[in-house]
Amino acid sequence: MSENSTMLDSNEGIPKAKRKTFWERVWAQKDLCLLCLPFVIYILFFNYAPLSGWLMAFQKYRPGTGLFDQEWIGLENFRMLFADPNFLRVVRNTLAMSLINLTLSFVFSIGFAVLLNEVKNKHLKKIMQTVSYLPHFLSWIIVTGIVLDVLSTETGIINQLLMQFNFVDKPISFLSEPKYFWWIVGFSNVWKSTGWGSIIYLSAMSAINEELYESAEMDGASRLRKIWHITLPGIKPTIFILLLINIGNILNAGFEVQYLLGNGLVQQVSQTIDIFVLKYGISLNNYSFATAAGIFNGVISIILITLGNKLAKVAGEESLF
Repeated sequence: MSENSTMLDSNEGIPKAKRKTFWERVWAQKDLCLLCLPFVIYILFFNYAPLSGWLMAFQKYRPGTGLFDQEWIGLENFRMLFADPNFLRVVRNTLAMSLINLTLSFVFSIGFAVLLNEVKNKHLKKIMQTVSYLPHFLSWIIVTGIVLDVLSTETGIINQLLMQFNFVDKPISFLSEPKYFWWIVGFSNVWKSTGWGSIIYLSAMSAINEELYESAEMDGASRLRKIWHITLPGIKPTIFILLLINIGNILNAGFEVQYLLGNGLVQQVSQTIDIFVLKYGISLNNYSFATAAGIFNGVISIILITLGNKLAKVAGEESLF
């Protein structure tokens, strides 16, 4: 065998004569590939096949006619979309509520996980975990019903407490004041998701070496010092990964809570892109216009998650790909 044929490949560090082809590697792991196959088929069928419907954004779509037999109008729907002041307003609403939800969910989930990690009584810790998970399993119908009761001007506990302590002279109609709506949505999400969102942070904390805490305690470190110098740095990779995933969903502020809590008095601040798509696509039968809005949402999400991943790599932090 010649010397060149046994030269090490610079990328894999394996002699070229011994390198396996792609199909040989697949065959060597055929069991794993077969296990993955149903999930790949599921994703292709339910996530990628429906993308053919994006063609409607470039057509003047009329139901009852084949998808490829429609009138093609190019980018006209997108021009109308960006010229529509209603769409620009719902983009503003979506971004504002997404940023509020993202900030509050991260702060409360991490804070709750840190505090729960400091509870030494195992039985009490399990009870607190179980209670905090329960809101996650409630539907938004139930959650918004609770929110309506809590914020009611007649029997709502918030108004009763504010008046009891003389903070206000008369009940506040929270759900008819646009300035309160985004924060009501944000704290509703916090109440529903904080316990569930803390699970992954608690799992990351359980992987931190206990000897680090023991060494810090011997050096006289307080609980706050141990949290700041051991716990938070220990879960930093997890925080960055979840942050990147959530950045990709920045234009997915939600649908149910805004739709259920919204009314005519707060319509200017309550409508999101998803509600906009529902309104034009279903209520007004303008499927092409609604599809263009949906494509805008998806493209921006892809751009944001790609940029976020690139910035994480530049900063030397954990990245998705």
